[in-house]
Amino acid sequence: MNTTVEFAKMNGLGNKILVVDMRGRTDRVTPQAAIALNAHPETRFDQIMAIHDPKAQGTDAWIDILNSDGSKAQACGNGTRCVVQALASETGRRAFILQTVAGVLNAEEHADGTISVDMGTPVFEWSRIPLSEEFYDTSRIELQIGPIDDPILHSPSVMSMGNPHAIFWVDRDVMSFDLERFGPLLENHPMFPERANITLAQVTSPSSLTTRTWERSAGLTLACGSAACSAAVSAARTGRTGRTVAITVASATPPGILSIEWRERDDHVIMTGPAEWEWSGTVDPTTGLWSRDQTEVTGSRVL
Repeated sequence: MNTTVEFAKMNGLGNKILVVDMRGRTDRVTPQAAIALNAHPETRFDQIMAIHDPKAQGTDAWIDILNSDGSKAQACGNGTRCVVQALASETGRRAFILQTVAGVLNAEEHADGTISVDMGTPVFEWSRIPLSEEFYDTSRIELQIGPIDDPILHSPSVMSMGNPHAIFWVDRDVMSFDLERFGPLLENHPMFPERANITLAQVTSPSSLTTRTWERSAGLTLACGSAACSAAVSAARTGRTGRTVAITVASATPPGILSIEWRERDDHVIMTGPAEWEWSGTVDPTTGLWSRDQTEVTGSRVL
């Protein structure tokens, strides 16, 4: 078995993604390799999306997801779009069925280059999110940060979109909050036994939101697809918007837009947005030692 595999540096609205081709192998990208890759400025990432041979009949691939600290992630919407672009470029196909620990995802690349991912159904039960305390209504729970009589953030909507999310509603620019300070405290709050993704969301119209996210195990991130889905669902669930919204991801450079539909007929969440290829190379999935291709192609050819 070769010691190196092909990988691509990509992004989804700035969400830094490494797509690693582990097909035909029995090993996995190790936590040590992930930590080593994240330590280098050229390969720094939010998530690794490792493509493995399918485990279930009728699926195209098993996707193993790692955070930048080497821990496992259950879901990554922006990373899934990157995987779809890579596979579409390789195969010429448009539609794929991908399996992760969070479940089976259907995804499709459109003629305009945007990619839709069926992120599945949201989870609202407190024990399945999970929370450490029972709440009958998770659309608004008792949690705040700051002075008790004038909290900075309070009363988030919580849910799971394959991973735990807390959405804090704010009435001013999401970039004006010191999320780098509050994010770690909230991510690791005792309310969240598996930690949580922390999102600030501002409603800008009945069909639009602006968001910014502190991502579990990754920190401040330029974009987080599952957080955008969670914000859209929570906004509709609390009557702030309808079930289809345009989300401006404020921290993306430049700010980008994701279209999120919480489909009424089956409660599935459909996320549509771009993916971008940057460059490709080879990497040792055990050590994280890597090299960049000397001759690179333009466009979206990845693996």
